[in-house]
Amino acid sequence: MTETTVGIGGAAESTDMVLNIGPQHPSTHGVLRLRLVLDGERIVSADPVVGYMHRGAEKLFEARDYRQIVMLANRHDWLSAFSNELGVVMAVERMLGMEVPERAVWTRTLLAELNRVLNHLMFLGSYPLELGGITPIFHAFREREELQAVMEEVSGGRMHYMFNRVGGLKEDLPAGWAARTRAAVADVRSRMDVYDKLVHGNEIFRGRTRGVGVLSAEAVHAYGVSGPIARASGVDFDLRRDEPYLAYGELQDVLEVVTRTEGDCLARFECLLDQTHNALDLADACLDRLAELPPGPINQRLPKVLKAPEGATYAWTENPLGINGYYLVSKGEKTPYRLKLRSASYNNIQALSVLLPGTLVADMVAILGSLFFVVGDIDK
Repeated sequence: MTETTVGIGGAAESTDMVLNIGPQHPSTHGVLRLRLVLDGERIVSADPVVGYMHRGAEKLFEARDYRQIVMLANRHDWLSAFSNELGVVMAVERMLGMEVPERAVWTRTLLAELNRVLNHLMFLGSYPLELGGITPIFHAFREREELQAVMEEVSGGRMHYMFNRVGGLKEDLPAGWAARTRAAVADVRSRMDVYDKLVHGNEIFRGRTRGVGVLSAEAVHAYGVSGPIARASGVDFDLRRDEPYLAYGELQDVLEVVTRTEGDCLARFECLLDQTHNALDLADACLDRLAELPPGPINQRLPKVLKAPEGATYAWTENPLGINGYYLVSKGEKTPYRLKLRSASYNNIQALSVLLPGTLVADMVAILGSLFFVVGDIDK
Protein backbone atom coordinates (compact mmCIF):
# COMPACT_ATOMS: atom_id res chain seq x y z
CA MET A 1 0.00 0.00 0.00
CA THR A 2 1.31 3.44 -0.86
CA GLU A 3 1.20 6.39 1.51
CA THR A 4 0.51 9.97 0.55
CA THR A 5 1.25 12.87 2.90
CA VAL A 6 -0.91 15.92 2.32
CA GLY A 7 -1.92 19.02 4.25
CA ILE A 8 -5.61 19.08 3.38
CA GLY A 9 -7.72 17.58 0.64
CA GLY A 10 -7.98 14.06 -0.64
CA ALA A 11 -5.92 11.28 -2.17
CA ALA A 12 -6.56 8.25 -4.33
CA GLU A 13 -8.99 5.73 -2.88
CA SER A 14 -6.29 3.06 -2.72
CA THR A 15 -4.00 5.07 -0.42
CA ASP A 16 -4.03 6.06 3.21
CA MET A 17 -3.82 9.78 3.82
CA VAL A 18 -1.55 11.24 6.47
CA LEU A 19 -3.10 14.43 7.84
CA ASN A 20 -1.28 16.87 10.11
CA ILE A 21 -3.54 18.69 12.58
CA GLY A 22 -1.54 21.65 13.82
CA PRO A 23 0.83 22.75 15.18
CA GLN A 24 -1.67 25.43 16.25
CA HIS A 25 -0.99 29.01 17.20
CA PRO A 26 -0.10 29.57 20.89
CA SER A 27 -3.32 31.56 21.43
CA THR A 28 -5.22 28.26 21.39
CA HIS A 29 -4.63 25.62 24.07
CA GLY A 30 -1.03 25.58 22.90
CA VAL A 31 1.18 24.21 20.15
CA LEU A 32 0.17 20.58 19.67
CA ARG A 33 0.47 18.50 16.52
CA LEU A 34 -1.52 15.40 15.72
CA ARG A 35 -0.35 13.08 12.96
CA LEU A 36 -3.39 11.18 11.74
CA VAL A 37 -3.51 8.32 9.24
CA LEU A 38 -6.93 8.30 7.57
CA ASP A 39 -8.88 5.74 5.61
CA GLY A 40 -11.45 7.96 3.98
CA GLU A 41 -13.28 9.76 6.80
CA ARG A 42 -12.12 7.34 9.49
CA ILE A 43 -8.98 7.66 11.59
CA VAL A 44 -6.72 4.59 11.39
CA SER A 45 -3.99 5.76 13.76
CA ALA A 46 -3.14 8.90 15.71
CA ASP A 47 0.22 10.06 16.98
CA PRO A 48 0.38 13.11 19.28
CA VAL A 49 3.60 15.02 18.50
CA VAL A 50 4.65 17.12 21.49
CA GLY A 51 7.61 19.30 22.35
CA TYR A 52 6.93 22.49 20.39
CA MET A 53 6.65 24.51 23.62
CA HIS A 54 9.37 22.74 25.58
CA ARG A 55 11.25 25.29 27.72
CA GLY A 56 13.45 23.04 29.83
CA ALA A 57 11.83 23.94 33.15
CA GLU A 58 13.19 20.89 34.96
CA LYS A 59 16.76 21.80 34.00
CA LEU A 60 16.21 25.41 35.03
CA PHE A 61 15.05 24.21 38.46
CA GLU A 62 18.61 23.04 39.09
CA ALA A 63 19.99 26.58 38.69
CA ARG A 64 17.42 28.37 40.89
CA ASP A 65 17.10 28.39 44.66
CA TYR A 66 14.03 27.17 46.51
CA ARG A 67 12.38 30.59 46.44
CA GLN A 68 12.99 31.14 42.72
CA ILE A 69 11.72 27.77 41.49
CA VAL A 70 8.19 28.75 42.54
CA MET A 71 8.20 31.27 39.69
CA LEU A 72 9.19 28.60 37.16
CA ALA A 73 6.79 25.98 38.47
CA ASN A 74 3.61 28.04 38.24
CA ARG A 75 3.84 28.56 34.48
CA HIS A 76 3.50 25.14 32.85
CA ASP A 77 -0.29 25.00 33.32
CA TRP A 78 -1.13 28.68 32.93
CA LEU A 79 -4.72 28.06 34.06
CA SER A 80 -3.67 26.50 37.38
CA ALA A 81 -0.76 28.64 38.56
CA PHE A 82 -1.61 28.57 42.27
CA SER A 83 -1.99 24.79 42.30
CA ASN A 84 1.33 24.40 40.46
CA GLU A 85 3.14 26.49 43.07
CA LEU A 86 1.52 24.52 45.84
CA GLY A 87 3.05 21.17 44.92
CA VAL A 88 6.58 22.59 44.80
CA VAL A 89 6.44 24.28 48.20
CA MET A 90 4.80 21.20 49.72
CA ALA A 91 7.72 19.05 48.50
CA VAL A 92 10.29 21.46 49.95
CA GLU A 93 8.38 21.69 53.24
CA ARG A 94 8.31 17.90 53.45
CA MET A 95 12.08 17.79 52.95
CA LEU A 96 12.54 20.36 55.71
CA GLY A 97 10.04 18.66 58.05
CA MET A 98 8.32 22.04 58.30
CA GLU A 99 4.84 22.52 59.73
CA VAL A 100 2.75 25.24 58.09
CA PRO A 101 0.54 27.51 60.27
CA GLU A 102 -3.13 26.51 60.34
CA ARG A 103 -4.22 29.83 58.87
CA ALA A 104 -1.96 29.25 55.87
CA VAL A 105 -3.28 25.69 55.41
CA TRP A 106 -6.91 26.84 55.16
CA THR A 107 -6.05 29.83 52.98
CA ARG A 108 -4.08 27.61 50.61
CA THR A 109 -7.05 25.23 50.38
CA LEU A 110 -9.40 28.12 49.63
CA LEU A 111 -7.17 29.58 46.92
CA ALA A 112 -6.57 26.14 45.39
CA GLU A 113 -10.32 25.64 44.99
CA LEU A 114 -10.83 29.12 43.56
CA ASN A 115 -8.04 28.32 41.09
CA ARG A 116 -9.83 25.05 40.25
CA VAL A 117 -13.00 26.98 39.39
CA LEU A 118 -11.02 29.41 37.22
CA ASN A 119 -9.45 26.51 35.34
CA HIS A 120 -12.73 24.67 34.82
CA LEU A 121 -14.65 27.76 33.72
CA MET A 122 -12.21 28.24 30.85
CA PHE A 123 -12.87 24.74 29.55
CA LEU A 124 -16.63 24.93 30.21
CA GLY A 125 -16.65 27.96 27.92
CA SER A 126 -14.07 26.93 25.32
CA TYR A 127 -15.30 23.37 24.72
CA PRO A 128 -18.69 24.49 23.31
CA LEU A 129 -16.78 27.08 21.26
CA GLU A 130 -14.79 24.31 19.61
CA LEU A 131 -18.08 22.62 18.69
CA GLY A 132 -19.51 25.80 17.16
CA GLY A 133 -21.26 27.46 20.12
CA ILE A 134 -19.80 30.90 20.78
CA THR A 135 -22.13 32.15 23.55
CA PRO A 136 -20.78 30.18 26.56
CA ILE A 137 -17.25 31.59 26.25
CA PHE A 138 -18.53 35.12 26.92
CA HIS A 139 -20.27 33.91 30.07
CA ALA A 140 -17.17 31.99 31.14
CA PHE A 141 -14.98 35.08 30.92
CA ARG A 142 -17.49 37.13 32.91
CA GLU A 143 -17.49 34.55 35.71
CA ARG A 144 -13.72 34.24 35.57
CA GLU A 145 -13.31 38.01 35.96
CA GLU A 146 -15.27 37.88 39.23
CA LEU A 147 -12.81 35.38 40.69
CA GLN A 148 -9.74 36.84 38.98
CA ALA A 149 -10.46 40.12 40.78
CA VAL A 150 -10.23 38.57 44.25
CA MET A 151 -7.23 36.43 43.30
CA GLU A 152 -5.44 39.49 41.94
CA GLU A 153 -6.31 41.50 45.05
CA VAL A 154 -4.82 38.94 47.41
CA SER A 155 -1.70 38.07 45.38
CA GLY A 156 -1.02 40.94 42.98
CA GLY A 157 -1.02 38.63 39.95
CA ARG A 158 -3.75 37.78 37.45
CA MET A 159 -2.41 34.48 36.14
CA HIS A 160 0.94 33.79 37.79
CA TYR A 161 0.16 34.52 41.40
CA MET A 162 3.50 33.87 43.09
CA PHE A 163 1.66 33.80 46.42
CA ASN A 164 2.93 30.50 47.86
CA ARG A 165 6.11 30.53 49.91
CA VAL A 166 8.00 27.71 51.57
CA GLY A 167 6.39 27.68 55.02
CA GLY A 168 3.12 29.36 54.08
CA LEU A 169 1.97 32.30 52.00
CA LYS A 170 3.48 35.61 51.00
CA GLU A 171 1.31 37.73 53.32
CA ASP A 172 -1.99 37.80 55.16
CA LEU A 173 -5.34 38.48 53.53
CA PRO A 174 -6.38 42.10 52.91
CA ALA A 175 -9.06 43.61 55.14
CA GLY A 176 -12.53 42.75 53.84
CA TRP A 177 -11.18 40.29 51.28
CA ALA A 178 -13.09 37.30 52.69
CA ALA A 179 -16.42 39.09 52.32
CA ARG A 180 -15.64 40.11 48.74
CA THR A 181 -14.58 36.56 47.94
CA ARG A 182 -17.77 35.12 49.42
CA ALA A 183 -19.81 37.53 47.26
CA ALA A 184 -17.82 36.56 44.13
CA VAL A 185 -18.37 32.83 44.81
CA ALA A 186 -22.10 33.45 45.28
CA ASP A 187 -22.29 35.43 42.02
CA VAL A 188 -20.53 32.69 40.06
CA ARG A 189 -22.74 30.00 41.60
CA SER A 190 -25.89 31.95 40.70
CA ARG A 191 -24.87 31.97 37.01
CA MET A 192 -23.82 28.34 36.66
CA ASP A 193 -27.17 27.51 35.06
CA VAL A 194 -25.62 28.85 31.84
CA TYR A 195 -23.56 25.65 31.70
CA ASP A 196 -26.18 23.43 33.34
CA LYS A 197 -28.92 24.41 30.88
CA LEU A 198 -27.54 26.35 27.92
CA VAL A 199 -24.68 23.90 27.28
CA HIS A 200 -25.36 20.63 29.06
CA GLY A 201 -29.06 20.74 28.24
CA ASN A 202 -28.50 21.63 24.58
CA GLU A 203 -29.58 18.78 22.30
CA ILE A 204 -27.02 19.69 19.64
CA PHE A 205 -24.19 19.64 22.19
CA ARG A 206 -25.38 16.32 23.57
CA GLY A 207 -25.70 14.91 20.07
CA ARG A 208 -22.08 15.85 19.30
CA THR A 209 -20.69 14.38 22.54
CA ARG A 210 -22.82 11.44 23.71
CA GLY A 211 -21.18 8.12 22.85
CA VAL A 212 -18.26 9.89 21.13
CA GLY A 213 -14.65 9.22 22.12
CA VAL A 214 -15.23 6.51 24.71
CA LEU A 215 -12.15 5.99 26.89
CA SER A 216 -12.10 2.72 28.80
CA ALA A 217 -11.02 2.38 32.41
CA GLU A 218 -8.29 0.00 31.26
CA ALA A 219 -6.82 2.69 29.01
CA VAL A 220 -7.00 5.19 31.87
CA HIS A 221 -4.86 2.90 34.03
CA ALA A 222 -2.51 1.99 31.19
CA TYR A 223 -1.69 5.61 30.31
CA GLY A 224 -1.80 7.09 33.81
CA VAL A 225 -4.74 9.35 32.95
CA SER A 226 -6.05 11.29 35.95
CA GLY A 227 -8.42 14.05 36.99
CA PRO A 228 -11.93 14.57 35.58
CA ILE A 229 -11.04 12.59 32.44
CA ALA A 230 -10.22 9.46 34.45
CA ARG A 231 -13.23 9.84 36.74
CA ALA A 232 -15.52 10.14 33.69
CA SER A 233 -14.41 6.60 32.78
CA GLY A 234 -15.33 5.24 36.20
CA VAL A 235 -11.89 5.45 37.85
CA ASP A 236 -12.89 6.68 41.30
CA PHE A 237 -9.67 8.31 42.51
CA ASP A 238 -9.10 11.78 43.94
CA LEU A 239 -6.09 12.63 46.10
CA ARG A 240 -8.11 15.16 48.08
CA ARG A 241 -10.15 12.24 49.44
CA ASP A 242 -7.82 9.24 49.10
CA GLU A 243 -4.61 10.85 50.38
CA PRO A 244 -5.71 14.16 51.93
CA TYR A 245 -3.33 17.12 52.04
CA LEU A 246 -3.83 20.71 53.16
CA ALA A 247 -7.24 20.91 54.91
CA TYR A 248 -9.04 18.37 52.74
CA GLY A 249 -9.06 15.81 55.53
CA GLU A 250 -11.48 18.09 57.43
CA LEU A 251 -13.62 18.78 54.36
CA GLN A 252 -14.73 15.22 53.59
CA ASP A 253 -18.37 16.04 54.33
CA VAL A 254 -18.30 18.77 51.65
CA LEU A 255 -15.94 17.16 49.12
CA GLU A 256 -17.71 15.18 46.42
CA VAL A 257 -15.72 13.02 44.02
CA VAL A 258 -17.72 13.17 40.80
CA THR A 259 -17.61 10.07 38.59
CA ARG A 260 -19.33 8.71 35.50
CA THR A 261 -19.10 5.32 33.83
CA GLU A 262 -19.74 6.18 30.17
CA GLY A 263 -16.24 7.52 29.48
CA ASP A 264 -17.40 9.61 26.50
CA CYS A 265 -17.04 13.33 25.73
CA LEU A 266 -20.33 14.14 27.45
CA ALA A 267 -19.28 12.30 30.63
CA ARG A 268 -16.01 14.23 30.74
CA PHE A 269 -17.90 17.53 30.42
CA GLU A 270 -20.35 16.46 33.14
CA CYS A 271 -17.51 15.60 35.52
CA LEU A 272 -15.90 18.97 34.91
CA LEU A 273 -19.20 20.80 35.42
CA ASP A 274 -20.15 18.98 38.63
CA GLN A 275 -16.62 19.38 39.98
CA THR A 276 -16.92 23.15 39.46
CA HIS A 277 -20.09 23.22 41.55
CA ASN A 278 -18.33 21.26 44.29
CA ALA A 279 -15.25 23.52 44.21
CA LEU A 280 -17.51 26.52 44.89
CA ASP A 281 -18.98 24.65 47.89
CA LEU A 282 -15.47 23.85 49.16
CA ALA A 283 -14.49 27.51 48.83
CA ASP A 284 -17.46 28.52 50.98
CA ALA A 285 -16.52 25.90 53.58
CA CYS A 286 -12.95 27.24 53.72
CA LEU A 287 -14.23 30.81 54.15
CA ASP A 288 -16.43 29.63 57.04
CA ARG A 289 -13.45 27.96 58.71
CA LEU A 290 -11.16 30.97 58.21
CA ALA A 291 -13.76 33.18 59.86
CA GLU A 292 -13.58 30.97 62.98
CA LEU A 293 -9.78 30.94 63.24
CA PRO A 294 -8.13 33.33 65.70
CA PRO A 295 -5.52 35.78 64.33
CA GLY A 296 -2.19 34.13 63.74
CA PRO A 297 0.81 33.82 61.43
CA ILE A 298 0.39 33.07 57.74
CA ASN A 299 3.94 31.76 57.20
CA GLN A 300 7.13 30.58 58.88
CA ARG A 301 10.22 32.72 59.28
CA LEU A 302 12.93 31.39 56.97
CA PRO A 303 16.72 31.79 57.03
CA LYS A 304 18.28 34.16 54.52
CA VAL A 305 19.70 31.19 52.60
CA LEU A 306 17.29 28.26 52.51
CA LYS A 307 18.85 24.82 52.07
CA ALA A 308 16.99 21.53 52.01
CA PRO A 309 18.70 18.57 53.75
CA GLU A 310 20.20 15.83 51.63
CA GLY A 311 17.67 13.27 50.49
CA ALA A 312 14.66 12.78 48.25
CA THR A 313 10.89 13.12 48.57
CA TYR A 314 7.78 12.98 46.43
CA ALA A 315 4.75 15.22 46.80
CA TRP A 316 1.62 15.03 44.68
CA THR A 317 -1.52 17.11 44.44
CA GLU A 318 -4.93 16.88 42.78
CA ASN A 319 -4.52 19.70 40.30
CA PRO A 320 -7.54 20.90 38.30
CA LEU A 321 -6.48 18.83 35.26
CA GLY A 322 -5.35 15.78 37.23
CA ILE A 323 -2.48 14.52 39.35
CA ASN A 324 0.69 16.61 39.51
CA GLY A 325 3.74 14.98 41.08
CA TYR A 326 6.98 16.57 42.27
CA TYR A 327 10.03 14.35 42.85
CA LEU A 328 12.63 16.43 44.67
CA VAL A 329 16.24 15.32 45.17
CA SER A 330 18.53 17.46 47.31
CA LYS A 331 22.28 17.34 47.93
CA GLY A 332 21.99 19.78 50.82
CA GLU A 333 22.46 22.89 48.68
CA LYS A 334 20.28 25.94 48.18
CA THR A 335 19.19 24.65 44.75
CA PRO A 336 17.50 21.32 43.95
CA TYR A 337 19.81 18.62 42.62
CA ARG A 338 16.79 17.36 40.65
CA LEU A 339 13.13 18.29 40.54
CA LYS A 340 11.11 16.00 38.28
CA LEU A 341 7.64 17.23 37.40
CA ARG A 342 4.85 14.78 36.61
CA SER A 343 2.19 16.88 34.89
CA ALA A 344 -1.39 15.75 34.33
CA SER A 345 -1.75 16.85 30.69
CA TYR A 346 1.33 14.90 29.55
CA ASN A 347 -0.21 11.56 30.50
CA ASN A 348 -3.76 12.51 29.57
CA ILE A 349 -2.90 13.50 26.00
CA GLN A 350 -1.11 10.19 25.31
CA ALA A 351 -4.48 8.45 25.49
CA LEU A 352 -5.33 10.02 22.11
CA SER A 353 -3.34 7.24 20.43
CA VAL A 354 -5.99 4.71 21.56
CA LEU A 355 -8.94 7.10 21.73
CA LEU A 356 -8.92 8.44 18.15
CA PRO A 357 -8.41 5.31 15.98
CA GLY A 358 -11.74 4.11 14.63
CA THR A 359 -13.47 7.47 15.03
CA LEU A 360 -14.48 9.92 12.32
CA VAL A 361 -12.48 13.02 11.45
CA ALA A 362 -15.61 15.07 12.19
CA ASP A 363 -15.53 13.86 15.81
CA MET A 364 -11.81 14.50 16.30
CA VAL A 365 -12.22 18.09 17.54
CA ALA A 366 -14.96 17.03 19.97
CA ILE A 367 -12.70 14.32 21.39
CA LEU A 368 -9.59 16.49 21.49
CA GLY A 369 -11.41 19.34 23.27
CA SER A 370 -12.90 16.97 25.87
CA LEU A 371 -9.44 16.04 27.17
CA PHE A 372 -9.11 19.52 28.76
CA PHE A 373 -5.35 19.93 28.37
CA VAL A 374 -2.90 22.82 28.44
CA VAL A 375 0.06 22.27 26.12
CA GLY A 376 2.52 24.03 28.44
CA ASP A 377 1.58 21.31 30.94
CA ILE A 378 2.59 18.68 28.36
CA ASP A 379 5.89 20.15 27.21
CA LYS A 380 7.15 21.85 30.39
